[in-house]
Amino acid sequence: MHRKSIIAAAAMILAAGLGLVGCSGGGARVESRNVTTTTTMGQELMDLEKSYKEGIITRSEYEKAKKAILKRYAK
Repeated sequence: MHRKSIIAAAAMILAAGLGLVGCSGGGARVESRNVTTTTTMGQELMDLEKSYKEGIITRSEYEKAKKAILKRYAK
């Protein structure tokens, strides 16, 4: 390829890339509030207890998270 051809190809690739960036929504914020879990309540509680026993979370954090898990499954 000649140098002009390489420069032209690079310019086209750059222009195409910038065009795609322009189609990205302009920074629009999208939120999803639906959460799907694949674990059971028992598994979540066991993982939570393990985190507490290993010192990863405090007693207060453990109690708060435990209440949230039980509330979520009470529905």
